[in-house]
Amino acid sequence: MEIKKDDLTSIEIKQLLEDHLQSMTLHSPPESIHALDLDGLRQPEVTFWSVWEDEELLGCGAIKELAPDHGEVKSMKTSSDHIRKGVGRLMLNYIIAEARNRGYKRLSLETGSMEAFLPARHMYEKAGFHYCEPFADYVPDPNSLFMTLKL
Repeated sequence: MEIKKDDLTSIEIKQLLEDHLQSMTLHSPPESIHALDLDGLRQPEVTFWSVWEDEELLGCGAIKELAPDHGEVKSMKTSSDHIRKGVGRLMLNYIIAEARNRGYKRLSLETGSMEAFLPARHMYEKAGFHYCEPFADYVPDPNSLFMTLKL
């Protein structure tokens, strides 16, 4: 598996991100969906990576700089053909390492509170993330859980 900084132009990435947004709408009401679309991922404060094996897209993830010492994990998604193969964990470890390299003191994320998000929450917990209060511009929401990792 190879992680590449991605320019968000390939058909494969566009499809994976459409799948990501579609799956959010299946499990969360519109006001509780905080996933970034292509334009949101192209903002200068966001760095986006994709995970490939040969010519096959396995997954993706991003980091959004909230402050010089605080980043947010965004757009973590594994292709449905590659779930439970370690793609998400590989991407998360890469994002954590990048946050440390940038000198962040904290890395945070928002995820759903519903059962569909339980595997992701377990992955974040195993990586050392702890539940926290809403951060940045988030507000309390029964459909969202917030997690943070002190680096």
